[in-house]
Amino acid sequence: MQFGIHIGPRGCMTTRANIMALATRAEALGYDILGVADHVIAPVTTSVRYPYTADGVWPGAPTGECMDTLAMLAFLAGCTHRMKLLTSVLVVPHRHPVLTAKLISTADVLSDGRVIAGVGAGWMAEEFAALGTPPFAERGAVTDEYIRAWKTLWTEDRPVMAGKYAAFENVVFEPKPVTKPHPPIWVGGESGRSLRRVAELGDGWYPVSNNAQVLLNTPDRLRAGVGRMHRAVEKAGRDPSSIDIAYVWFLPPSWKARPGPDGEGRQMFSGSADDMLEDIATMADIGVRNCIFYLQRPTIEATLDLQQRFAEDVLARAR
Repeated sequence: MQFGIHIGPRGCMTTRANIMALATRAEALGYDILGVADHVIAPVTTSVRYPYTADGVWPGAPTGECMDTLAMLAFLAGCTHRMKLLTSVLVVPHRHPVLTAKLISTADVLSDGRVIAGVGAGWMAEEFAALGTPPFAERGAVTDEYIRAWKTLWTEDRPVMAGKYAAFENVVFEPKPVTKPHPPIWVGGESGRSLRRVAELGDGWYPVSNNAQVLLNTPDRLRAGVGRMHRAVEKAGRDPSSIDIAYVWFLPPSWKARPGPDGEGRQMFSGSADDMLEDIATMADIGVRNCIFYLQRPTIEATLDLQQRFAEDVLARAR
């Protein structure tokens, strides 16, 4: 199994020194993947609840801090040598597809083939409006067409596309990504529409533990989610075993056992190191090949301490 870290580019993760410290320490400790969240601009107010927190508030809302995930990946390409660099996840409709394909391929070339494109359709209508994107209500169709446009640009000598949202011809797109045939596409999201996107366009499924609408925060719930994904992939005529599974656990590990989400048992990734090793073994049995953890704390010192303790107490023993 591969292990990674997810960071939100806000708070202590908005300075050059802190980003470099986290990345270089993570690589030295043996983490395999570094994922960066994506927002371009922060509306003052939003009309819908954020789906991934109990209070429905996006964690970046109090300050509005956000840094571009693709610029971060290009920077991280120069700070690291081994770790995979992941958009966690890129809101696909926010950026013109030709530009995005170029930005991803540039980061892939500069990292010598270490980019993974985690993708999603987005949730915040106000952000779409501020960016002048295609209509928010059409974001699913836009996402699918843009991903197809990326693949065309990345793999064809003379790429041509004439879609509703993406169109180009008479272009040369070079250099191609180092990763062949193209950087892996990990599709985020837990809904039925997201699972169809996995089946039609994805190289991997990238669900999170804490979507309030489709909770995957227990082994049984995650196992059921994997089953739904496999059925969608089979329906599309593909082999489910060809789909990578990467799972984001969005609570920081705790060395004090917490009650499970239904008041029964132990919450995953809490308790002793042995307990957490059991959780990793369960994830592997379910089919998870990549576990991504949210280890960010309010200060860089606390973040680095948690990153190191989890690596030494748990991950070093899991390998």
